[in-house]
Amino acid sequence: MNETHIARKKLAFGLLLAALGAIAFSGKAIIVKLAYRHGVDAVTLIMYRMLFALPIFVAMAWWASRGKPPLTRHDAWGILGLGFTGYYLASFLDFAGLAYISASLERLILYLNPTLVLLLGLILYKRHISRRQALGMAISYAGVALVFGHEIKLEGPDAALGAALVFASAISYAIYLSFSGELVQRLGSLRLVGLATTVACVLCIGQFVLLRPLSAALVAPEVIWLSVLNATICTAAPVLMVMMAIERIGAGLAAQTGMVGPMSTILMGVLLLGEPFTAWVAAGTALVVAGIFVFTSQPKRLT
Repeated sequence: MNETHIARKKLAFGLLLAALGAIAFSGKAIIVKLAYRHGVDAVTLIMYRMLFALPIFVAMAWWASRGKPPLTRHDAWGILGLGFTGYYLASFLDFAGLAYISASLERLILYLNPTLVLLLGLILYKRHISRRQALGMAISYAGVALVFGHEIKLEGPDAALGAALVFASAISYAIYLSFSGELVQRLGSLRLVGLATTVACVLCIGQFVLLRPLSAALVAPEVIWLSVLNATICTAAPVLMVMMAIERIGAGLAAQTGMVGPMSTILMGVLLLGEPFTAWVAAGTALVVAGIFVFTSQPKRLT
């Protein structure tokens, strides 16, 4: 009975961490859209985000590594891979896509992440997809297609480019979720987060140095403050919360709980950015939510 109580508390705390992390992550899209109003581009904006986040992640890695055995070569490659796919590539593609589409459509696309994790499980591990899960996926993708079809009429080809970039970001993050579980169990969430995100920070800063003149770093003060907020509340804090959630409840359930994030983005987009919540967005959102509900309501099998 005591073990059951402990297991329930662990599950509840893991779900709470995953939900709070998803909501905090969702604020990133709003901050990015606000920063774009000041004429900054994706390469510069993500550089500032990671520049301000770097000291936090270095400190996190140092603290979590005290008294622990050194990394093996396998661990080091795993950290490099997760840092590249989950925190560098996924973030950059998302930032780039947000320059062309609304925050609402961006989050609806990212809302599909649990389905991508499942598809990767099918491809990599030959895991079965039930008819119910396939139906849920079809409903969700139809909802995204509905909102996308409406937005492309308003924005033109740029909306297609933006949606493609964000979808690629979702795939990159799904790869990260699929491969992070084993390394989290071996190294611990705090150590892995600190090391992998440090890798991503260095990559983002290096990308700016290679692709932009130093004069591009001269941006409006509002961009700096928004980047500080993005680095702390919308990057460092949620990254830690999500990784701790994965450690407690697993990658699949953490991804499913993250569905709360896109809904909060849509709400903030309406309130803070003035994005219209049209009948098309409402219908598409309803389809996506219904599809994910059908998708995740499938009882889990013990393996």
